[in-house]
Amino acid sequence: MDQKRELTSVDLAALVEELGAYEGAKVDKAYLYGDDLVRLKMRDFDRGRTELLFEVGEVKRAHTVAQERVPDAPGRPPQFAMMLRNRLSGADFAGVEQYEFDRILEFTFERDDGTTRIIVELFGQGNVAVTDGEYEVIDCLETVRLKSRTVVPGSRYEFPDTRTNPLTVSRDAFYREMDDSDTDVVRTLATQLNFGGLYAEELCTRAGVEKAMDIAEADEDVYDRIYEAIERLALDIRNGNFDPRLYLEREDDDGNGDGDDEGEGDVPERVVDVTPFPLEEHEAEGLAGEAYDSFLTALDDYFFRLELEDEEEPDPTEQRPDFEEEIAKYERIIEQQQGAIEGFEQEAEQLREKAELLYARYGLVDDILSTIRNARDQDRPWDEIEERFEEGKERGIEAAEAVVGIDSSEGVVTVDIDGERIDLEARQGVEQNADRLYTEAKRVEEKKEGALAAIEDTREDLEEAKRRREQWEAEDADEGDDDEDDEQDDRDWLAMPSVPIRENEPWYDRFRWFHTSDDYLVIGGRNADQNEEIVKKYLEPGDKVLHTQAHGGPVTVLKATDPSEASSHDIELPESSIEEAAQFAVSYSSVWKDGRYAGDVYAVDSDQVTKTPESGEYLEKGGFAIRGDRTYYDDTAVGVAVGIQCEPYTRVIGGPPSAVEGQAETTIELEPGRYAQADAAKRMYRRFRERFEDESFVRKIASPDRIQHFMPPGGSRIAED
Repeated sequence: MDQKRELTSVDLAALVEELGAYEGAKVDKAYLYGDDLVRLKMRDFDRGRTELLFEVGEVKRAHTVAQERVPDAPGRPPQFAMMLRNRLSGADFAGVEQYEFDRILEFTFERDDGTTRIIVELFGQGNVAVTDGEYEVIDCLETVRLKSRTVVPGSRYEFPDTRTNPLTVSRDAFYREMDDSDTDVVRTLATQLNFGGLYAEELCTRAGVEKAMDIAEADEDVYDRIYEAIERLALDIRNGNFDPRLYLEREDDDGNGDGDDEGEGDVPERVVDVTPFPLEEHEAEGLAGEAYDSFLTALDDYFFRLELEDEEEPDPTEQRPDFEEEIAKYERIIEQQQGAIEGFEQEAEQLREKAELLYARYGLVDDILSTIRNARDQDRPWDEIEERFEEGKERGIEAAEAVVGIDSSEGVVTVDIDGERIDLEARQGVEQNADRLYTEAKRVEEKKEGALAAIEDTREDLEEAKRRREQWEAEDADEGDDDEDDEQDDRDWLAMPSVPIRENEPWYDRFRWFHTSDDYLVIGGRNADQNEEIVKKYLEPGDKVLHTQAHGGPVTVLKATDPSEASSHDIELPESSIEEAAQFAVSYSSVWKDGRYAGDVYAVDSDQVTKTPESGEYLEKGGFAIRGDRTYYDDTAVGVAVGIQCEPYTRVIGGPPSAVEGQAETTIELEPGRYAQADAAKRMYRRFRERFEDESFVRKIASPDRIQHFMPPGGSRIAED
């Protein structure tokens, strides 16, 4: 059977009960690994150091983890981790809840300066959103812009639509859900009651009901037995009556998991599931179950062993990836996004039409609103106001006939104008109600813009999948045609199952930097303070200084020698290195930020640069004065590539494509675009992970935050392949 990689709703319900024991623990520090694994280091009064993990990538989980299994801290905390540390350091863990019966956990942390909520979405693409006490999103791993909900920084967090919670459903409501079904019993439990396939089958087994029984054949006795099985399950969860199991399957040759392989001796086992209770379904399948004292411990062991199994040597007879399914998935997503865009357009148009109707029938609407306001000013109850409108309808008064409903709790009156139903705020006038509708239409239009950006991302993913399919097919066609001539001494880093990490943090790492094709170092300032430092501390005889003609760019220095070496005027820097340094200077300047594709750059010798102004001259921080002639590089094209280097060190590098492509194992080229740095960096990170067999290697050394370290200021997009 397939190995569990995502927790079920039942798992989360049990998990919440056990995590409640950790309330009061204090948060020490937060970490982010890659773009999908969050770790919170906490101190519990009774248990001492406690580690809590959330993972929302291909594996979706949340649980405590033994200290010896905690991953090493990343070398450089990304922005998301720093934000968590600022908000959570010293905070008390106040509790965790499961949203309805959905696969969403809401962790609450309290500190004197406010409340922080971490909402972990363990479904779909997965996400972690951090909000304040009022659910305003501070930051999130993934932005969500759908017709049904939006999750973006600065907006109020929107939960998915509420679904039936089978653990709290009444008997009558349960009967109605079952009666409304048109399929068999097990599918009804799985979908309409939201149990999912495994627990739907388990409940049928526990209730002694045939899974494939058509719902039309199920009588009241069948309903009662299933409902009682659900009640017992819910009671065990509420009371914490857990008896966790980790299930294993024998990896026998016939592949059916029955262990019936004569003469094979000891057959290896693999983990396939972890549950808060023993499951009769698994026992019937012959799965071996290991008992645990707590569900949290069982989860820790399961996912640890799953990760070990995933890291084993891959099968050399690798099958062709299912490109068609991936392409079909992106095409379905695009179709859904196009439908959402059309829906936003229609909704916005309808709102504007309603606002225009209010002005078109101004007198009628004003009559209705004035009548209600005058009555409320006289303290007349809403019931009496409704009665007056009913009387008016009987007398044929047009204003009364237009009123189709009044919601006294919200102070809203619903009117029918020319066949269009419109909700009006009774305490507001015609203009205010119309403005409200226009504002709502504008908000919907903004959602449409977000959906347009999302569909562009999906189209790029689709084209990337098609490109990988073509590459695979081309390589497959060439296989066998090349023999000894194709053998290379260099290792294929992309295909290696485990890439060794060799870290190095040079003195220039905090600046912008790259090595030219001729292996000369180029450094540039990230801000005025670094520009000042580079000129004062690192500019030496023989160096070249470059800067854009346009204001707003880094001081760029092409180093003739390393600071540890003796400087020299005698070194003649290659023209190719100067040109690459010029491209570097223009790419990390305001030219890129303004969306332009070229700019003018000048170069001077180091002795032409001074920090001493002449009389009447003023130099701001980071500025410098040039004495003598300049060499201009007009219309220098912008260009940046970001890549992963595997030797002599494993690290992210970035700079002019002509320099980076020769030094990195794989690169992605950028051009000015409309995607924010963080969003573009996440897309690049995902592509790098796809290119390396060892995805954990990419996660460790090339996080989105580290990639962003080498990106130009302003918007970017991945250049067309």
